[in-house]
Amino acid sequence: MNGPVPPKTLHSLTRPKGFSVASATCGLKPSGKPDLAIIAADAPCPAAGVFTQNKVKGEPVKVGMRHLRATGGLLRAVVVNSGCSNVATGEQGRRDAVAMCKQVADALGCATREVLPCSTGVIGRHLEMGKLLPGIDAAAAKLARGKRADGDTAMAILTTDLVPKAASRTVTLSGKRITLGGVCKGSGMIAPNMATMLAFITTDAAVAPDMLKAMLKEATGGSFNRVTVDTDTSTSDSVIILANGAAGNRKITKPGKSYDVLLEALTDLCRDLAYQLVCDGEGATKVFRVNVSGARSVRDADKVGRSVAESPLVKTAVHGADPNWGRLAMAVGKSGAAVKPESMSLSVGGVCVFKAGMPTALNAADQRRLAKAMSAYEVRFGIALGLGKHGCEWLGCDLSREYIRINADYTT
Repeated sequence: MNGPVPPKTLHSLTRPKGFSVASATCGLKPSGKPDLAIIAADAPCPAAGVFTQNKVKGEPVKVGMRHLRATGGLLRAVVVNSGCSNVATGEQGRRDAVAMCKQVADALGCATREVLPCSTGVIGRHLEMGKLLPGIDAAAAKLARGKRADGDTAMAILTTDLVPKAASRTVTLSGKRITLGGVCKGSGMIAPNMATMLAFITTDAAVAPDMLKAMLKEATGGSFNRVTVDTDTSTSDSVIILANGAAGNRKITKPGKSYDVLLEALTDLCRDLAYQLVCDGEGATKVFRVNVSGARSVRDADKVGRSVAESPLVKTAVHGADPNWGRLAMAVGKSGAAVKPESMSLSVGGVCVFKAGMPTALNAADQRRLAKAMSAYEVRFGIALGLGKHGCEWLGCDLSREYIRINADYTT
């Protein structure tokens, strides 16, 4: 594997019962590619969202958060456009986001507040509503199920992404087959402070809104919130899940076995999407995993993992296949976590390069293994702090010349 690849199947959002999707080309993108999608449940259903912690939030994010609060966690549909993020657009931006919701609501016969808007693209530009609203009508008129509709939807939400990203999972709850499907977009401006991109998940499980919200927060914490491409937290980050109960399982209203089973499946799906996202990072040619263990707390483990994954020196070493493990030691030390070099060990691709405050002696075979590990498409770093029992894993990608080219020319 030496670059981003499409998922094996794009049949995702409508694999669960009771959902339909559609896309349209409104003309928001200079490329003329599809730029609008609608994800709809057959009826209003429990929903939850996790949103960016960036203080400069897009107007669609703010409207979506209000709609979820107003309905107590019930949605009928999500509408998303690419090509313009509707961020830093003031009152006009808010009105435009609400107008998107109303256009969908009128087409589906539901309340405006039962629709959640999302936008992605260039910051600081107003939406072209004269193009967008007719596109919403066109998409709403052809809502459908199946691989083609799902694939078109996954394509319509992309910006600088090279490939669409989709995943699905199935589990059994109270004797009923439960399906989850998801798509996401994201390639640059990706670093945690909640979710790092746009992701949409559907499931036919029956779940109370408060339980769904708790599940989503935990699942994103262990997946999208441990992914970084370039340290920049987007203004539009949103992960949205809808759960319509069409599978007929006993409704999950409290923590327990069913809750844990569904949470595990949701987290696994989110991790799958997060990995696809890193593989498609802007300019990325390689990905890497940072496995942290032996930390005093999860918070410390996260600090170390993020510091290594975001380090430009680590990222460029990965790009150049340079086994300069001193950069790992540097990134661990600057993380702000509790660190004692004499207790710590570092490994690259399973080769221990540092232990008990000293570099380890490597024979010729070890050197060959180290070189091979750094030359692989997926590089693995192990950091054992030796101070406790907590750990985590972070995902990152290399920093290439292509990343600079993409972002130097993004709006021009």
